[in-house]
Parts: sequence; structure tokens; C-alpha cells
Amino acid sequence: MTDKVVLVTGGSRGLGKTICRMLAEEGAQVAVNYRSRREEAEAIARGVREEFGRRAAAVYGDVSREADVIAMFDEAERQLGPVDALVNNAAVCPVGATAELPVEDFSQTLQVNVTGTFLSSRELVRRLLAAARRGQIVNISSQAAFRGSQSGKTAYDASKAAIIGFTVSLARELAPHGINVNCVAPGLMHTEMVAKAIDADPERFHRRVPLGRIGRTEEIAAVVVFLCSRHASYMTGATVDVSGGLAMH
Repeated sequence: MTDKVVLVTGGSRGLGKTICRMLAEEGAQVAVNYRSRREEAEAIARGVREEFGRRAAAVYGDVSREADVIAMFDEAERQLGPVDALVNNAAVCPVGATAELPVEDFSQTLQVNVTGTFLSSRELVRRLLAAARRGQIVNISSQAAFRGSQSGKTAYDASKAAIIGFTVSLARELAPHGINVNCVAPGLMHTEMVAKAIDADPERFHRRVPLGRIGRTEEIAAVVVFLCSRHASYMTGATVDVSGGLAMH
């Protein structure tokens, strides 16, 4: 992983923050993407430089906007060099009964979670192919793609299912070019996105998991780091369950 440049979308908090730090710990140079949390992203980049001695940069970009995505890659390349790997982590999750969900919220969820994954992946692929370089793309889905939710997350769940289909198709398309595309489907984990619900009744969530507890972001991030590394060179088109046993095959 030494000196590999990895861009992490939605890298300023939660799972994205942990992914950035663990990538740096393994030797990567990290571009921390943010949309609204500039101070947090800059703090993560600063921590990477100071704690791990790796180069890092906070790069702005709304992944649902094509021009922003191009500028995001340009800035990452300007500060760190050509991007080798991409982690599509940015996501939004509106909560509400489907009967009451505004179409604008549903559309925005697909725009960020699915179109954002497409735009960021497309931009990396264009650059890798133009330079005849290999690379890695890791998409973040969810166990909700398979299991659904009882808490009014139809937009989010649909978007995460779409990401799995996108992963398989893109992996098949890019395999001849040596570009690996994989996906991680986390189970329950404690992040800002779900902290309020979990903290209200943690035991209810723990009981749902065969291992008896919800996951830590470090446990999911470790799999993402592996998929960005040379050790995953024979994996493509895979969706890896990291769920404490929620998914068993």
C-alpha cells in the first residue's frame, strides 16, 4: 500500500474517517473528500500527516455533481499525484414512512448514493485507462440491500442494492484492463447516521446480530483497506459481507 493514492468520498466522518486513517496506517496517501464538513476533513488529513507521516489532503466535492467530481480528482492529483484507488463511501439516508416520503428525498438519495458512485468511478476509470494503469474501486453497500429495513429507509435500501448491481457490471467490464471493482456490505455499526436509534436501545440492536454486538467501524474499514491492496488482486465483482453473521452463505 506504500505511496498508493486513495480517494475516499464522504471521508470526513463515520466509516469514511476510519477508512482514511487505516489506509494511512498501511502506508497510503489519502485524499479525504468532503461536501460540507471542511474543518473535520482538514483535521483528518492533518492527523494522517502528523500521526502516520503520510501525505493527505482534504478535497471538496459534491459527488452528485459531475463538475465537482472532476474538480475533486483534479485537486487530489494536484496535491498527491494520480489517484490509484477509490472508495465510494459518501451517502445520505433519509428516514420516513414511504407513504410520507417526498419524491425529492428519494431522488436525492439515489443521486448521491448511486449517481455519485457512478460519477466518481467513471472519473477514476477514465484517468486509469488514459494512462494504461491498473487500479481499485471499492463501493460501500449495506446489508439493508438484502434485508431491507423496518424503519422507513426504502430510498437508502434501494440505493444500496443498486450499488451491488453496479459493482458486478463494472467489474466485468473493467477486468480485462486490470481494474478491480469490489463492494463491502456492512451490517449494523455505530456511526453518526444511526447513533440516535442505536443509543436509544442498544441491546435491541445487539440481539439482532449472531455475534451478539454491533460492529465497530474499524472492523469494516479493515476489509476496505484489504480490497484496496495488492493482497486482493484476484478479487473482482465481489460483495463482501461484514455483518457479524447477519449474512451467512
